[in-house]
Amino acid sequence: MTNLVRIHARPKLKEPYMLAAWPGIANVAMIVGTYLAHKLNPKPLAEVVAPYFFDPIGVLVQNNLVESPQFPESRFFYWKNKTGKRDLILFLGDDQPQSKTYELAHTVIDVAERFGVRRLYTCAAALTRIHHSEQPKVWGAATTESLLEDIKTHNLVLGGDLQISGLNGLLLGVAKDRKLDAMCLLGEVPHYASRFPNPTAALAIAEVLLKMLDIDIPLDELKEQAAEANSRLKEMASEAMGDYIDYFTEPIWERGGEFEEDEEDDESGSQN
Repeated sequence: MTNLVRIHARPKLKEPYMLAAWPGIANVAMIVGTYLAHKLNPKPLAEVVAPYFFDPIGVLVQNNLVESPQFPESRFFYWKNKTGKRDLILFLGDDQPQSKTYELAHTVIDVAERFGVRRLYTCAAALTRIHHSEQPKVWGAATTESLLEDIKTHNLVLGGDLQISGLNGLLLGVAKDRKLDAMCLLGEVPHYASRFPNPTAALAIAEVLLKMLDIDIPLDELKEQAAEANSRLKEMASEAMGDYIDYFTEPIWERGGEFEEDEEDDESGSQN
């Protein structure tokens, strides 16, 4: 780990939990992670050595001068919970590497073990047939049977067999191999809106996650983001429905006109 992580602080933490997040479907995990970082204002703890995991594909040029290569950041933060039983370590990754994902997952677990993390959380999207106007449910998946009981106490959906893609999922498997309790909270996202950021699903996750972490922060700003996103989806759905109606009704009228012209041509031809 010494070669892959730069440690910036060595705080004494109370039996911390960790939340790790990377960009994924509907950007659900990063919305949750960045919102907590915004509200908690945690302190820098460590960072992953980016050039080992990422290969830049070009450089930026500003005023004709070439800048140094830029790498996605993968950073750890810590926050001391003065009123709760446990502190929090927050990991935020700007991007997922094209390779060495398994090694990066182990690197994150290395840091978790070094600072005595007792439980690891990730977040993800659960693609379902839910409509964007419906309240999304939160699904749960865990690495042990005992954690499943914790999921049940929070009335989360047990989805049975599913796949959690990317590092938001892979990290759970690595944690299981290394005997670290881990859990993933998945917010329902409509299939047709998987490419759009979904703060509504993130809000549903955050409401459950904060209870599990014993953290009390306001969610007003995230609720505003969810309302704005739902409004945009409603507008897009309305526009799409209008285009759908235009596409499937207008040609019918045009075909009717074409049939009349054909009949006239036939009649004129028969008279010659």
